Amino acid sequence: MNYIIKTEGLMCGHCDATVETALLNVVGVTDADADHEAQTVTVECSDDVTPEQLAEAVNGAGEKFRALSVQEA
Repeated sequence: MNYIIKTEGLMCGHCDATVETALLNVVGVTDADADHEAQTVTVECSDDVTPEQLAEAVNGAGEKFRALSVQEA
């Protein structure tokens, strides 16, 4: 399953890496690629990972990060 997460708060490569790490800590996520210029994160994961889990991981990665939407890619 692939998802595109629209975000806000990603400012630089360090922000990208922080959000990617938080997403990779979700059981079932196999890849995460954040792009601060586009304010999106592309995620590959198993079918049992929910969009809510992905949004929670982004929101929990830091005070300034927010997941605005999570859509199937």
